Amino acid sequence: MSETVKMPALGESVTEGTVTRWLKSVGDTVEVDEPLLEVSTDKVDTEIPSPVAGTIEKILVEEDEDAEVGADLVVIGDGSGSDDSGSSDNGASEEESESSEGEDLASDETVAPSTSLETPAGEDEKPADKEPDSSDSGSSGEAGKTSSGGAASGQEVTMPALGESVTEGTVTRWLKSVGDTVEVDEPLLEVSTDKVDTEIPSPVAGTLLEIRVEEDSDAEVGAVLAIVGDASAASSEEPADDAPKADEKPEPSEEKKSEEKPEPKAEEKKSEPAEDKTEAPKGEEKQDPSAPASAPKAADSVSGAEGSGYVTPLVRKMASEAGIDLSSVKGTGLGGRIRKQDVQEAIDAAEQAASAPAATQQAAPAAQAPKQAPKVEVSPLRGTEEKMSRIRKITAKRMVESLQTQAQLTTAVEVDMTRVAKLRSAAKDAFAQREGAKLTFLPFIMMAAVEALKTYPKINAEIDGDMIKYNASENIGMAADTERGLVVPVIKNAGDLNLAGLARQIGELGGKAKNNKLGPDDLSGATFTITNTGSGGALFDTPIVPNPQVGILGCGTIVKRPAVVQNAEGDDSIAIRSMMYLFLSYDHRLVDGGDAARFLTHMKKRLEDGAFEAELGL
Repeated sequence: MSETVKMPALGESVTEGTVTRWLKSVGDTVEVDEPLLEVSTDKVDTEIPSPVAGTIEKILVEEDEDAEVGADLVVIGDGSGSDDSGSSDNGASEEESESSEGEDLASDETVAPSTSLETPAGEDEKPADKEPDSSDSGSSGEAGKTSSGGAASGQEVTMPALGESVTEGTVTRWLKSVGDTVEVDEPLLEVSTDKVDTEIPSPVAGTLLEIRVEEDSDAEVGAVLAIVGDASAASSEEPADDAPKADEKPEPSEEKKSEEKPEPKAEEKKSEPAEDKTEAPKGEEKQDPSAPASAPKAADSVSGAEGSGYVTPLVRKMASEAGIDLSSVKGTGLGGRIRKQDVQEAIDAAEQAASAPAATQQAAPAAQAPKQAPKVEVSPLRGTEEKMSRIRKITAKRMVESLQTQAQLTTAVEVDMTRVAKLRSAAKDAFAQREGAKLTFLPFIMMAAVEALKTYPKINAEIDGDMIKYNASENIGMAADTERGLVVPVIKNAGDLNLAGLARQIGELGGKAKNNKLGPDDLSGATFTITNTGSGGALFDTPIVPNPQVGILGCGTIVKRPAVVQNAEGDDSIAIRSMMYLFLSYDHRLVDGGDAARFLTHMKKRLEDGAFEAELGL
């Protein structure tokens, strides 16, 4: 009995998705919840898991094709209804029996993804090809025959669809260099768009013969990025001048190479130093005609993470700045990949190990040692240039458009957060155990803001032509500073949540933002935004209102300083208080200064009264 897998719902306003890559082929077996394919929208890339276990019988939507939500994608059953593609492959191998089957499959787009599965069929016809050395010699012989059409032995790797409205992407980094071998689905390069960074895998196994788009260059969807094929296609071009005899007599060379290859290997073991000296210049000569810019970068990435697999640029930068050897870090990510958290744990462990002996050494001469100025850490970006990332470009464009559209200004008040600080200190441990979320100051501020928005809905409105739209719910955008740039996840219907609900939503969305796990629904529908610039130590800011909202609230850092306090009898005194600035930027086309002042005063009174005991269970 067969079952059809359909396109699931991908977001509140998303009606279709693009199949970017099939992770399984017809005839492959899958388990329940095992990823079947990758789907891309204009906001997020995601994997579609299999709802049942079985065998893939038919793929209904090919790669780079769009499918509406609910459309049939693939048929999974017991394998009895699968497409019989083996006969066509065998026929192709019989017609081209004089050439290598592996090379023909790599050049045929219809069977390229299953090259690794079809190779045994070719080996049955030519048992000698099972030996690694003989297969290499056979492919080199074919290179001599087809040297005039070198590109015919390789398959084009094209830019896949990256989202519903995305037409191009930027090549940020090549993970392989010309001449490197790649496996099926092994990452070849990194591509960046305005919302997502992703890896482009190789559709076939083989050797990277040519790089068409260099790093930091843009490429449209469907453009050719690289050529992957047989290694002989590259070697037949480079040593053509040095070894013309190989082209003159290709058939004897195949037998000689297969017999002579084991002998150099034996000599290498006996005289490694001698061969290292002679082979090093050859390696340099082979790299010169290829991509010179990408080769050093690929070498750096390999040497920096030997034995630990591929690491992202952010992880590599963190490790480099902290002096952490990635080969000594154990990865906890998928397939043993090293994540940012792994490097951070290694940094913390190194600091703790260094602080223990340092403390004992400084104890004795503490009175004599003069205080030294802190060491200045020089950024590697100093004196360099880099291209703006796509998300940086989009942020810049939207901020300028907002300033050019709205009449923006900022109003601020100072708030005494002492009562809230005391309540938080008394309840945060029990709150975390009971609610499963950290109790920071932000839930208190957000709750006060939501209550003020209900009282003054003009701050939660938007302008639509000559009409003013007063929103019926308070959807709070929460500006988050991430390594990729600024993102604003949205807490929907915040007016219906209590303090604990807000704290849980803040923690959940904040974690998604840091780990680049936000979906389309998480980033849409905000009616008002809060930005916590105080988390970086800033006292005051003038944030820009994002269109079409008419207000954004900023929170400064909380500091202790002397302030005048009045008791119940009206007597004044000076005490140490926890003080904070709240500042509201707003669109003067709709919101007046009096509206902004009333909104902020409402929040100030709510926070200074500190009547949150019932919410905290105190």
